[in-house]
Amino acid sequence: MKFHNLYSFFKGIALLSGVVLFPLSCTSVTENRGKDVQYWLTKGDESIKLQLQHPIRFVNTSNNFQNIEIDDSQKFQYVDGFGYTLTGGSVEVINRLSAPKRKALLNELFGSGKNSISISYLRLSIGASDLDGEVFSYDDLPEGQTDASLSKFSLEKDKALIGMLKEILAINPNIRIIAAPWSAPVWMKDNGKSKGGSLKPEFYETYADYFVKYIQGMKKEGIVIDAVTPQNEPLHPGNNPSLYMPSEKQGDFIKNHLGPAFKANNIKTKIVVYDHNCNKPEYAINILKDPEARQYIDGSAFHLYEGDISALSTVHNAFPEKNLYFTEQWTGSKGTFNEDLNWHTKNVIIGSMRNWSKNALEWNLANDSKYGPHTDGGCTECKGAITVSDSENFTRNVSYYIIAHASKFVPAGSQRIASTQTEHLSTVAFMTQFGKIVLIVQNDNKADENFNIKFAGKTIAVTISGQSAATYIF
Repeated sequence: MKFHNLYSFFKGIALLSGVVLFPLSCTSVTENRGKDVQYWLTKGDESIKLQLQHPIRFVNTSNNFQNIEIDDSQKFQYVDGFGYTLTGGSVEVINRLSAPKRKALLNELFGSGKNSISISYLRLSIGASDLDGEVFSYDDLPEGQTDASLSKFSLEKDKALIGMLKEILAINPNIRIIAAPWSAPVWMKDNGKSKGGSLKPEFYETYADYFVKYIQGMKKEGIVIDAVTPQNEPLHPGNNPSLYMPSEKQGDFIKNHLGPAFKANNIKTKIVVYDHNCNKPEYAINILKDPEARQYIDGSAFHLYEGDISALSTVHNAFPEKNLYFTEQWTGSKGTFNEDLNWHTKNVIIGSMRNWSKNALEWNLANDSKYGPHTDGGCTECKGAITVSDSENFTRNVSYYIIAHASKFVPAGSQRIASTQTEHLSTVAFMTQFGKIVLIVQNDNKADENFNIKFAGKTIAVTISGQSAATYIF
């Protein structure tokens, strides 16, 4: 075996040992077009997980393969990022790791190194979510008491989460954060319970001040909340905690209380409506139809436990000036790696982006081997991206790879550009602010699929394994 330069030598050694090397070239992306294309693959059978494959190259070729055409003259929304919800339970289990393991995991998740997946967006719960170890708000009182002045408001229950957020921000100072409550304090609710019930009208103004105090309190800790939704899953009062808030009540709350409170306190945090399933796009549309409410609203957020991801485009078409967000989708204990990888890549990553979303978030970042912690009545089957088994060991689950295929390669500030699709290949393409093209492809066929990537008059012939996800960078 002859080697013509040092890189060829090491590449030859790597091939013999089964190791894949990163290209050593430092040339610009413009120069690289027509040269090597990086190609990362995850297969549904778990034989390959986010592995860099042998470089491929644009060449002049003639074949009868199907074509995926990329057109960077057609530009769509800018991307804010990809990530997860950092639940209180996530913080609890990650903090069980030894200091070296914990530090290494946080850098892997949020860093920018070659072994990191570069998470760029987080969701938080305002107070407890159902994946906290206990139910709490920031103003809990003995039964029968109220606190209209919020004199007892405190973020103390989230002290550990705030500490971890500070570490994350030290790794990635530009990470964006959206936050949502699962419930108001129980003394503000008509049933006096953490589960279900509605916000009493006499406490609308107090609850708006609760949001203001939260945003201001987090800011004092050095944590900027980019956006909030008034309620997580407002049409699902069966969780613990939860709160029922139909569209007309959310619109009233925003128009007459939350929006004016933000304006009066010079709060720049975005207000995003809905934060629930794609089967009810009319929830967001009905609020946005009110010009008084609309002036305070940045956009709307969706989950996909019901409905079709095209609901985001339905809202976009009605109010194209308003943003879209995809804020939650869970993988469960009974799902398979293959099914979840392919469905989520097709719908959560590719589907949300092709339907105007500025972000794509999977649900829980981390839990233990028993799918805890969770509240009494909270989700018992939600699988985190990471499972922490003890102080020295954790495993990466399917949602780690779902998000990584986007977060690692599509930084915040990238812009979606046009890409075609075929019967079995779902695609989305981006232009990064550094001039790179990123193409994410999912093959839902059981068989391998041959196709051409066509861009700027050049062609590259590619084969993607059956039921796999791949990311191409050039």
